[in-house]
Amino acid sequence: MKHVNLRLPDDLHEQARAAADADDRSLNSWLVAVVRRAVTLGKTPNRPEGDSATPAPLRGSGHSPQP
Repeated sequence: MKHVNLRLPDDLHEQARAAADADDRSLNSWLVAVVRRAVTLGKTPNRPEGDSATPAPLRGSGHSPQP
């Protein structure tokens, strides 16, 4: 099993925790189920305007964006 550190905005964390509680699951178990469903269905989330989730530069690639 792999470990991933996931940083969520406070409001999204609260919503995810509430959804997990409503589904009688731990937050981790709920997140695993959501990710599994997304990859099984082959769906990727749309990125609406204003979404703060921007990709970080790749580490160690030597191709970091220049300011």
